[in-house]
Amino acid sequence: MNHSIRGLMAILLLAATCVPGLAGDGSKEAQTIIADQIQAFLNDDEEKAYSFAAPGIKQMYPTPDAFFEMVKRGYAPVYRPNNFTFGGSKVEAGGDTIIQSVLIHAPDGQDWTAIYRLERQPDGSLKISAVQMIKAAASA
Repeated sequence: MNHSIRGLMAILLLAATCVPGLAGDGSKEAQTIIADQIQAFLNDDEEKAYSFAAPGIKQMYPTPDAFFEMVKRGYAPVYRPNNFTFGGSKVEAGGDTIIQSVLIHAPDGQDWTAIYRLERQPDGSLKISAVQMIKAAASA
């Protein structure tokens, strides 16, 4: 019986780390940053969209224009979503890394999940360091 209770507690703890709003400090901040960057894409505001990128991304794309073009080509659902909503989030590395899923409905009707990785910077800010796009399976 003792093992059952511990197992249930472990499941509840794991579930709490993957549910929006329960992941702890930083998840709301991460959601605000992601929403603000998506709004910047929708407004064609290259400078603002670029401001949310982590230093590693800025090294690969050293100008706002280069970054914006990369997003247009490789992340079209993020660049121009019909709508989006936040899924689960997980806080890692003592709060220095946040993984946030975003459910996106693209203009072509396709559904996607974007998995964002945000990392705490030395100045205390969170910056987007990676986005992985996962296409939803077609429904029958």
